[in-house]
Amino acid sequence: MRKSDLFSMSLNSLWRRKTRTILTVLGVVIGTASIIIMLSLGIAMDKGFKDQLQHMGSLNIIEVRSDFYGPSMPGDNNQKKQLDSAAVNSFSQIKGVKAVMPQKSTYMRVVSGKMVGDISIIGINPLQLEAFDFKVQEGRLLLPSDKEAILFGSQIPYQFYNSRLRDPWAYRGDAPPQVDLLSDRLILTADMEYGQRNRSNQDSNYRPPKAYKAKGVGILEMSNGESDYNAYMNLAVLEKIIAENERSNRESRPQPGFGQQNQYDVIKVKVTDINQVVPVQDQIKAMGYQTFSLTDMLESMKKTSRTLQAILGGIGAISLLVAAIGITNTMVMSIYERTREIGVIKVLGAEMTDIRRLFLIEAALIGFGGGVIGLLFSYLISWILNTVGARFMADMGSPSAISIIPPLLGISAVAFATLVGIVAGYSPARRAMNLSALDAIRSE
Repeated sequence: MRKSDLFSMSLNSLWRRKTRTILTVLGVVIGTASIIIMLSLGIAMDKGFKDQLQHMGSLNIIEVRSDFYGPSMPGDNNQKKQLDSAAVNSFSQIKGVKAVMPQKSTYMRVVSGKMVGDISIIGINPLQLEAFDFKVQEGRLLLPSDKEAILFGSQIPYQFYNSRLRDPWAYRGDAPPQVDLLSDRLILTADMEYGQRNRSNQDSNYRPPKAYKAKGVGILEMSNGESDYNAYMNLAVLEKIIAENERSNRESRPQPGFGQQNQYDVIKVKVTDINQVVPVQDQIKAMGYQTFSLTDMLESMKKTSRTLQAILGGIGAISLLVAAIGITNTMVMSIYERTREIGVIKVLGAEMTDIRRLFLIEAALIGFGGGVIGLLFSYLISWILNTVGARFMADMGSPSAISIIPPLLGISAVAFATLVGIVAGYSPARRAMNLSALDAIRSE
């Protein structure tokens, strides 16, 4: 028999028993929709985790610190691994590394008229700013030729206060910043009491750290990360200021980073692709350094998400299993009702495989039809969930979708529903194929 004849006969058979066919297809629809919706919730959760982490910073950046003791090697006395120029060169040679940025940080006071701000100043290489996705909202990025130039995070203007007032933060709230960091004359100093009327240190031999004239060159775009609350300077200039402050008063308490020339507080490594983050981290850890990246948190979240997806997918699969039982029952009943028809077809010369294909096509049509309708129904449910839940998620500060159905999930679900139909119809089809033609014709 031709394939077109088998397909036509299968459709006619299903159409003659519309009620039973519709009920069977409905079971497949429910099962397919259940699987798709359940998995779509897990996919949306996974994407939500990733979006939240991206707001915290780049997923391609690895933070390397030295406060980790490496494996004991002969002659090294198990000393701390140093973050120095040699470490920077070593990291740069790792395959998949795009850029390496050493950083040195200290707290300093920035003064603009009567307003002061105690700010974390980080020394960086200006040539690496663009590679690490630094973007300015106002002004420009740092240049290698800049001296006492400062690049401010987006929230730094709100950190200034008048230390001479009884309530220095009285102006805060929704009030705009009281300083213009790009046009005001700025003073940079490690003297954290600069500008105050009364000093806590009354020692006549105490010499406060030197004050430097500085200028603001730019304000960064808001990143919702640590860069919003930091200020950045040329690393070489900051190291020079730290060294001068230390030399000017060696008896004073050194600021963080003092006396550590050619040593960095942290080295940030930018990887070309997110899939390379873990391999690069493993290589750096093997060198004896401690590493951290947002990918570590993402992997932990993905494990949780995959567990939930497995649970939710299993719940949906139960519905499709019930639908498969329904398909098997429908096909068995169809065989009982069409026993004489099967016998006639065999007497007319139909091959055994044609009989099997006839019933398998019917089962596949039920699975395919239910899968397609279930997919459309899933898109409708997903749209309702995202529409109704959008306001609720926005109030919680998470604008991510509740349900996401990728094209691959939809196609896979329809293919799986069709396969379930074929598997469920295989046993009845084999039974129909093995029926005796004479016994089938004699049956009522």
